Amino acid sequence: MILDKQLRTAGERLLDIDDKAHKLSAPYADTLPVKALDVVSKLGDQPELRTISAVVIAIGTFAGNDRLVRAGARMMIAHEAATAVKDVTKVEVDRTRPRSASGRKDKKPKPGNHTAKEKTSFPSGHSAGAIAAARAFSRQFPEYGSAALGAAAFIALSQIPRRAHYPTDVAAGIAIGLAAEKAVDLAWEVARMDERGQSNRH
Repeated sequence: MILDKQLRTAGERLLDIDDKAHKLSAPYADTLPVKALDVVSKLGDQPELRTISAVVIAIGTFAGNDRLVRAGARMMIAHEAATAVKDVTKVEVDRTRPRSASGRKDKKPKPGNHTAKEKTSFPSGHSAGAIAAARAFSRQFPEYGSAALGAAAFIALSQIPRRAHYPTDVAAGIAIGLAAEKAVDLAWEVARMDERGQSNRH
């Protein structure tokens, strides 16, 4: 009973944060800087991230750079894993996007099965995919990890002023991206160990 009350209180506090962010961003929705974020935000969309991953693989292949090939492959797999988790979650949770919400009730996540874009704000797919791909890239190129993750974080946070997502949508997307990429990394390492083991036996 006490735990239920604490969870409800925490939920209302998070909703307060989302509500404030929504109201703060509303007056700037049609300004040039926010519209410019639409262009940057596109880099976190599924087709763009798939293309970027494929280009990294292609460059690595033609340049004979195995490190780049591995980075691109990891980016692709991590992005697809994060997207799969995001898609399943979106079907299970209904939430009206900030740009379409008319009141606090619309902003509250609830169980559902909507597939319409304006009803599936939770979680942020751009955030999940961008973070997963950036973290995967940083596994092969740790020297550029901060830059890659910084760019992904910018894409994720840009969803808030664009009124495409609430802060909690973005946070959930980032968590999904990191968790999906970590699962891919663990599977990748197991596969490498198995490969090395087979090579040693031969």
